[in-house]
Amino acid sequence: MTDQPSGSQPNDPTNDTPPSNLEKDPDQWVTGEEPMTGAQQSYLTLLAQEAGEEVPEGLTKADASKKIDELQERTGRGKDKQ
Repeated sequence: MTDQPSGSQPNDPTNDTPPSNLEKDPDQWVTGEEPMTGAQQSYLTLLAQEAGEEVPEGLTKADASKKIDELQERTGRGKDKQ
């Protein structure tokens, strides 16, 4: 086993570490077509209220994740404060 170069990135060909599931495209999730989880629905409801929107009915896990990303961007929630 070799040491990883300092600062190597997940998509770096010299990095043998598989990408984190946290970074995986929701469209590639094995369970992405399943109904959204209770946690996703709860967080979406909070974000939607802050953004003045309604939560769409019947979202899949993948669609809910994308909507969460969109609403986080609009509301500023979930972003690192630097």
